[in-house]
Amino acid sequence: MELDLQMYSVRTDLAVESRELAGGEVNPIPGLLEDVVQEDGIKITRLDVESEAASQQIGRVKGHYVTLEIPDLRKGDTDLQDQVSVVFARELEAFMSRIGIAPKATVLIVGLGNWNVTPDSLGPLVVENVMVTRQFFELMPERVAPGYREVSAIAPGVLGLTGIESSETVQGIVDRVRPELIIAIDALASRSLERVNTTIQVADIGIHPGSGIGNKRKGLTKEILGVPCIAIGVPTVCYASTIVNNAIDLMKAHFGEGAPETGKIMGMLHDLPENERLALVKEVLEPLGHDLIVTPKEIDEFIEDIANIVATGLNAALHEAVDPGNVGAYTH
Repeated sequence: MELDLQMYSVRTDLAVESRELAGGEVNPIPGLLEDVVQEDGIKITRLDVESEAASQQIGRVKGHYVTLEIPDLRKGDTDLQDQVSVVFARELEAFMSRIGIAPKATVLIVGLGNWNVTPDSLGPLVVENVMVTRQFFELMPERVAPGYREVSAIAPGVLGLTGIESSETVQGIVDRVRPELIIAIDALASRSLERVNTTIQVADIGIHPGSGIGNKRKGLTKEILGVPCIAIGVPTVCYASTIVNNAIDLMKAHFGEGAPETGKIMGMLHDLPENERLALVKEVLEPLGHDLIVTPKEIDEFIEDIANIVATGLNAALHEAVDPGNVGAYTH
């Protein structure tokens, strides 16, 4: 009998990790287009999932994904943060153009997450720092300078705080405000310790709150809301089982993959495929309640920095009059 490992699958919100798990780096996947470039310490990966077969193989909805990976972002280098804002703004602007968003299209920014929980507070923090302009277009349109578009923003909270699904709150706002584009920002989960706090993903498939930590919730998508939805996410958490699994890989690399001592030290773990090894780790941790959701200790400082990076990039991408190289995040 074949063991069903679906319940033990690696939980990740990142398309690049789904592609890696499917072996896309070694064997090309039909219907999956990939473009990878390096720019000043920033790795930019553009993935197009064009076919249903590719979608099923990597476990991602058909669509366009752009991922920025910045390993040195943890160092707190302000010059690098400014550079990331510039690159992010450029990629987001090209992304919107690609999916047919007009330069003057009205935008609603939705900051998903719980502002009381630091690793989940990215969305609300971005909303605090983006440049909102709808009030000026509504009350004094004649005084709005060229180069700005109508932008509104909301942090709807989480179901546990409000008793209302985020998608229901956003649907009510969409019915009244009628934006032409929704940009949703949320914290994500990663399978890689290296990508936690160092990665930004943009996708045109919308977003499902809580999906990275196993919650099945009504999402913010074009099918549900009737408006194109762009999702921006940053991985801030990782499962303890994933960390243990990664630690096993690191130990194998440390001892030497082909060294005879490695097999003696690692035992059966040395030859187990990754999905079976992860299943074993989860089987051990979950009954004990130890498969925790983990975030780095530097999260308090990082979440403020990355929220400013995302907000600054949003301001520059949405408003032609804003120069990403010369302006920081706007504060209400």
